[in-house]
Amino acid sequence: MSAIILAGDVGGTKTILGLYSVGADPYQPLFKTSYASAEYPALETIVGEFLAAHQVELAGACICVAGPVIAARAQVTNLPWVVDATSLSQANDGLPVILLNDLQSTAYSIPYLHPTDLETLNAGKPQQHGSIGVIAPGTGLGEAYLVWTGSRYRAFGSEGGHTNFGAENELEMELLAYMLRSHAHVSYERVCSGIGIPNLYAFLRDVKQIPEPTWLIEQLARSTDPTPVIIETAVSGKAELCTRTLEMFLSILGNEAGNLALKLLASGGIYLAGGIPRRILPQIKQSNFLQRFSHKGRFSQMLADFPVRVVLNPEAALLGAAFYAMEYDFNARPQ
Repeated sequence: MSAIILAGDVGGTKTILGLYSVGADPYQPLFKTSYASAEYPALETIVGEFLAAHQVELAGACICVAGPVIAARAQVTNLPWVVDATSLSQANDGLPVILLNDLQSTAYSIPYLHPTDLETLNAGKPQQHGSIGVIAPGTGLGEAYLVWTGSRYRAFGSEGGHTNFGAENELEMELLAYMLRSHAHVSYERVCSGIGIPNLYAFLRDVKQIPEPTWLIEQLARSTDPTPVIIETAVSGKAELCTRTLEMFLSILGNEAGNLALKLLASGGIYLAGGIPRRILPQIKQSNFLQRFSHKGRFSQMLADFPVRVVLNPEAALLGAAFYAMEYDFNARPQ
């Protein structure tokens, strides 16, 4: 019988665990269950419950976590959990456990995704075995990349979303000045993510004096998170303030995606992942995203040849963890 591995995707809202047979199709797990993360005190509890329901002998586990992984340990974003590979292993009879950052795990899925998991914004002229960049605006702004090692792609995480925001035009210079009044460091994440969208909204309201309708003020006051309200209102076209906010967000996202492509020489393509892009696909296509992406002076034509795609599969991170675990030799020294 084929070996069986456990793959998991741990997020602030939900945790998904799946069992996979090595050599089989990761799109077809043996079992898969989703858990409400906040209802459990620790990941060990969820894993214990899952494995109790599925009595199998495991070769190893690969868990991706929404948060930086340092020395096989991670503080989960938006949860009071610390996920530790050693603790998970000890709680499960010495099971070998690998921890990946969730965006690194998403990156591992890229070479294996089905065509239906992707939407092409720019077909470009992809180079075989070229470097690949992944940029993911969700709650924060994640960035990762893949490089060809001679036999396969290997993914690496980064904290590129926390680099200094670089204003490209007069409007963005005004935005930067506005943000510096309240933040000593203005990163791309501050203006190009789920937590950044309300900052763009406030800037356009306060500095550019775009009217804020009373009904929108009331709706935002009732919401615990303003970002979905702003996005949904922009998509529906009900308020200019929200529409302009989303336009500015996509313009900045295009610029930073192009920056990532330049730094990596991403001739294999740039992939937009995360929760936001797949929900606003029509708006991306109608925006100046691609113009900002390739607006890089002498290198504009080079970037115009780089493919740009949106990841549509919401479980790409889980698939990446499964793909990685299937190829990993749990009996060998950790890579």
